[in-house]
Amino acid sequence: MNAILKSMAAMSVVFTLSTAAFAAETINFGIISTESQQNLKGNWQPLLDAMREKTGLDVKPFFASDYAGIIEGMRFNKVQMAWYGNKSAMEAVDRADGEVFVQSVAVTGEPGYWSVVVVPKDSPIQNIDQLLKCDQSLNFGLGDVNSTSGYLVPMTFVFSKNGIDPKKCFKNVTNANHETNAMAVANRQVDAAANNTENMALIKQNNPKAFEKIREIWRSPLIPSDPIVWRKDLSEDARTKIRDFFLTFGTVQSKGNVEDERKILADLKWAPFRASDDSQLLPIRVMELTKSISQAEGDTRLDAAAKEAKIRDLSARKAKYEAELAKVSN
Repeated sequence: MNAILKSMAAMSVVFTLSTAAFAAETINFGIISTESQQNLKGNWQPLLDAMREKTGLDVKPFFASDYAGIIEGMRFNKVQMAWYGNKSAMEAVDRADGEVFVQSVAVTGEPGYWSVVVVPKDSPIQNIDQLLKCDQSLNFGLGDVNSTSGYLVPMTFVFSKNGIDPKKCFKNVTNANHETNAMAVANRQVDAAANNTENMALIKQNNPKAFEKIREIWRSPLIPSDPIVWRKDLSEDARTKIRDFFLTFGTVQSKGNVEDERKILADLKWAPFRASDDSQLLPIRVMELTKSISQAEGDTRLDAAAKEAKIRDLSARKAKYEAELAKVSN
């Protein structure tokens, strides 16, 4: 009897340890709010299901109402992995112990995507100069402040480049996700808004009637494709499984149905992933500092000495990142 009891006790310990180990393998996957949660879940769930099946990890989607919610979720280890734009990925790397490990690839094979400014199709506004008349008669929709294409890029290449503060230029400035901005333009709730080419492709697919009511008037320089970021403290075993999944999914190295996997990726407007690292964020860091320098130059609250010191510091940091970018580009 003692032997039986000891055996049962040992089995209980093993079961408890196994359960704990399984619990440690749960991966909450953060998905940035570029559009409605319903649409995002429909597009992402097949990929997450495949990831769960192939890695044996308990993968769960994590949605938040804005980009900051995903970044903070990763910071406090409520999110172990996430799909970000480059700007929000930069915040996750700097503030939430994140690390870029793979990069999405557009289904068309393009190396990135573009920020755009769109207007209603029948709008009299034909170009960006007409939008920037700055008589406070127009309403403009910016993206989430942690969005690369919705906020950082237009702030850098449209507003800071021209020394313009959007809040002083327009009657009203709102911040929303890409889908909301597109619908606001289609429904003439705003006169213009920031968006990107990837989201416009989704609007064309999911809501062609709305897409027909929208017209592009400005397009940015190329933006690197979106990264996938994990927390650095994930176990080596989990990272190996996750990396292998992403780098083989939809490729000839996959052990699954490649055609089905490519269909899952195509619904996300992607081709198979490629390996990446934090260096893909260098152009975004340069862009962020370019915007900050422009803003500092126009900041009337700073005296001359303080302004000079701030610009000198920002310029030195920008030069450092530019040197790093040149090194990885060669």
